[in-house]
Amino acid sequence: MKFSKLGGVGALLLVLSACASAPPPSQTQRAAPSSSPASPAAPASPATTSVAGGEVMTSDNVKLVANMPREAPLNGGTNWNSDLAFQGNYAFVGNFGGFTVYDITDPTKPKTVSKVACESQQNDVSVHGNLLFLSVDEVRSDETCASKPGRVSAAEGGTPWEGIRIFDITDKAAPKYVSSVATDCGSHTHTMVPGKDPDTLYLYVSSPGPEPDSQTCPAPHELIQIVEVPVKDPKAAKIVNSPDIFPQGQGSHSFMSGCHDITAYPEKNLAAAACFGDGVLLDITDRVKPKVLQQVKDRENFQIWHSATFNNDATKVVFGDEMGGGGMATCDAKTPRTKGANAIYDIVGGKLERRAYFKMPREQTAKENCVVHNGSLLPVKGRDIMVQAWYQGGVSIWDFTDSNAPKEIGFFERGPERDEPGIAGSWSAYYYNGYIYSSDILRGLDVIEINDPLTDPAKSVKMADFNVQTQKTF
Repeated sequence: MKFSKLGGVGALLLVLSACASAPPPSQTQRAAPSSSPASPAAPASPATTSVAGGEVMTSDNVKLVANMPREAPLNGGTNWNSDLAFQGNYAFVGNFGGFTVYDITDPTKPKTVSKVACESQQNDVSVHGNLLFLSVDEVRSDETCASKPGRVSAAEGGTPWEGIRIFDITDKAAPKYVSSVATDCGSHTHTMVPGKDPDTLYLYVSSPGPEPDSQTCPAPHELIQIVEVPVKDPKAAKIVNSPDIFPQGQGSHSFMSGCHDITAYPEKNLAAAACFGDGVLLDITDRVKPKVLQQVKDRENFQIWHSATFNNDATKVVFGDEMGGGGMATCDAKTPRTKGANAIYDIVGGKLERRAYFKMPREQTAKENCVVHNGSLLPVKGRDIMVQAWYQGGVSIWDFTDSNAPKEIGFFERGPERDEPGIAGSWSAYYYNGYIYSSDILRGLDVIEINDPLTDPAKSVKMADFNVQTQKTF
């Protein structure tokens, strides 16, 4: 989501003013009956229960066990929480003002370890060894954390910049800025892909573009960018290729080109790119020269191919459609169940075949921005289960083991944040070592537990680290 590219200026101002006036969190939690499985073609489930603004509602098998509100200096009206990454007993939470490191040794009692002020749009985060990477999708006056946003004139002496920032996190209590790599149109998201040499890491950079009269985003922009990072010398990181992965051109209905997000599955030498108008399946055997296996379109239902998730066997891909760029209320009765939703594709003979759509079944109000967003698999062998963020639609846990009949098995959500439309809710919801961690845009880090026979086997799987866009076999 980037409103300078995905929405008008008037809408952006409305969103920002709404965020600044969000009410304080409610401490009330109550359970609602578990939602019954719904066919993807069925109408949205009626809102049989309602809660006040900010009040928590869950299915019987889900509970909120901890909340860590945003803290100064990362708690201003536009300092939205964004993506998440994990390493050992630490969670790293991106924020438009920088990032926070939490100690999650006891997930029910997280502790703040450090807060790094480094302002920019997105600040999607990933971690590898002692390195942390931030995506910057906004023109800045330079690459440092002291930079200012906006255009830069020659008279000011600055160098317009957007791209990837690199930090050393050897000391989690005191992360240090190391270096940066400038990329065309910035970095909306990035994906870590380990090289065949363990000392080399690649970042697949996704960004929307082009932008008229931009200093950093020239036309055309039907490409991704690949950054090579020498792990032992991150200051030497550089772009090594900018492949065009759209042999058919991009979807004609798309108002942007480039990609929004790429998920890599290095063990399978596969990647799935979610782009502006298209989904692309890639062979990444050669990390620097990905090969297009298939490019798919869904002009009837998908607007912004936002993200992708493989199942554990890499026999399926779930693509999500961020209809409206994250600012719209698409979980209402007026929006078809196939829009702003997930599409489940089986991989048959190396090709994608669409089976069904899935959308969270609880109808939301016109005040709540709600559309499919970031999620991950739960590590349950023999089943395909995801947890997923839906902005103010909350967090949904759903099963797509039967590709033709996906169903929800649990949920967490809050009541509307305010009396007028605005941006809020869960940006990312991921399962890590027994708990669901949700990065809530305004309310901070939520830790959620699900207890259900379908998901309980996941509690026995322990991961050393987790970056959702770099899938690993469990």
